[in-house]
Amino acid sequence: MIHMLPSGLSRIVAVAAHCDDIAIGAGATLLAVCTVRPGIRVDALVLSGGGTAREPEERAALAAFCPGADLTVTVGKVPDGRLPSHWDEAKQAVEELAMRTVPDLILAPQPGDAHQDHRGLAELVPTAFRDHLTLGYEIVKWDGDLGRPNAYQPLDPALAERKVALLWQHYVSQRRRPWFDREAFLGLARIRGIECHSRYAEAFYVRKLTLDLAGG
Repeated sequence: MIHMLPSGLSRIVAVAAHCDDIAIGAGATLLAVCTVRPGIRVDALVLSGGGTAREPEERAALAAFCPGADLTVTVGKVPDGRLPSHWDEAKQAVEELAMRTVPDLILAPQPGDAHQDHRGLAELVPTAFRDHLTLGYEIVKWDGDLGRPNAYQPLDPALAERKVALLWQHYVSQRRRPWFDREAFLGLARIRGIECHSRYAEAFYVRKLTLDLAGG
């Protein structure tokens, strides 16, 4: 495996269409980074769920997934499943986020996601953040849109288990979902781990990456 080690990771942006997307797609990665980098800045934007019971769930969950971080969470009110018809509102939210932070890393939905809200947000991110490393996270779902990711964050078993425990603890409203269970989350993490010579992993999609091989 080829490894890329960030040297100056101090600000992260994490964006999602729905409450729980960030934690499902990149929760263990956030846990790993925030644990070893106390005080790291994390700006999270969630486009939907504001003013509902899901908002306090999301705020508590992201606080748990970003221990010790300088965390800001914004939860919008775009209707679930309706992002394409609320394009201007979603675009404004992403652009406002870009005006208040210059991240070293962005965690966002992957552009091939079959859910229209996820996919729409993935299309919006590079319109506001044009020169930033963006990792597109994946979310297992009915649509069957899992693909071939090209970036991995290996996870040791304790970290993978911690992620699943936090998901179950904080997203009480989602426990009734047929896909929201330990087997689904650990099963995908195990498959991605096989792909990167690890026990478990979270996988990401990198659409564009600039290299500085000469170190200039």
